[in-house]
Amino acid sequence: MRIPNTLRLTGLVFIGLVILTAPLPAFSQSCALCYTQAAAAGHRMIEALRSGIIVLMIPPACMSVGISVLAYRKRNQFKRAGDDGYTDQSDGRW
Repeated sequence: MRIPNTLRLTGLVFIGLVILTAPLPAFSQSCALCYTQAAAAGHRMIEALRSGIIVLMIPPACMSVGISVLAYRKRNQFKRAGDDGYTDQSDGRW
């Protein structure tokens, strides 16, 4: 089974972008104040921080999914009947 060159190139570009945008040292950086506060806090405070992070992630994730669904449903709303995407070259207009 052969992989087409365009697919292979796209995959390599994607992997390169992931490597460039997510270096390993970036994951180890954090706010010193947050780290010391979390380390000094008890088990209940750490669990509260974890659940707070999850709660703060839910609204943006839902909005992103909602916008994507709306964009997918409305993708052909402005397409006119008989418009195949080609231009009419006879009168010079698009």
